[in-house]
Amino acid sequence: MRVAALQMVSTADLEKNLQQAAGLVQQAAEQGATLLLLPENFALLESAGLLELAHTDSRQQQIHATLADWSRCYGITVVAGSLPVARRPDGSFVQNRVRARCLVFDPQGNLQASYDKIHLFDVDVADAQGSYRESDLIEPGETLQVVKLDRFSLGLSICYDLRFPELYQRLREQGADLLMMPAAFTYATGEAHWECLIRARAIETQSYMLAANQGGCHSKTRRTWGHSMIVDPWGRILAEQIEDGPGVVVADLDPALVRQCRTQMPLLDHRNQAGC
Repeated sequence: MRVAALQMVSTADLEKNLQQAAGLVQQAAEQGATLLLLPENFALLESAGLLELAHTDSRQQQIHATLADWSRCYGITVVAGSLPVARRPDGSFVQNRVRARCLVFDPQGNLQASYDKIHLFDVDVADAQGSYRESDLIEPGETLQVVKLDRFSLGLSICYDLRFPELYQRLREQGADLLMMPAAFTYATGEAHWECLIRARAIETQSYMLAANQGGCHSKTRRTWGHSMIVDPWGRILAEQIEDGPGVVVADLDPALVRQCRTQMPLLDHRNQAGC
């Protein structure tokens, strides 16, 4: 199974962001990918505009239609990193905030599954922006999501979730063997922790990790780390984008390697035996 992680430099311009994504989706399809992952906030990376985007039905419909068209046109599974939405999964409205939702479209263009970001980035960072308070704008989700494909089961997550290993252990317990990590990691936190966290989550769960990050300068105060990558269950980096800017990283995944790693080193059995 060939997969692709799409690295973007999204801004406050929705149309230009969708154009950028469209070119990358085409590149991934032309390289033979049958599943691709877009980064967090692929359609809009501007906090002030997320609320408006979530509550503008015409824009929401436009983006959903675009994602469905890409999936159907190329016959590919599209995992859309995160999009601000105004409704909870039960249909109720989110008041004065949004949900950050990852969407999975199947090759027929159908919305197959979704996941709302659980862990929110309320931290202080030594960069030009200094302070990030996602909870001011975003309401956290509560439910994990595993999506069954023909050869793999996708465990969905978003950005700050990466720092919480128990989430990924629960995804593995629910059958996940290919973990999705769409992100907009800051340059400072990414430089320090991005690679080691991606590889650690893959090693701990004995799963493939597909990590699509924003990578570049988005404004005078916002810069992201990039280094989108694909990592195997042994923690080896199969593909990585080293430079800033938009790009596509592609790798072939083998479900037999997951089975081999989990058979030779049965971590889940050992955790259960230890009562962990």
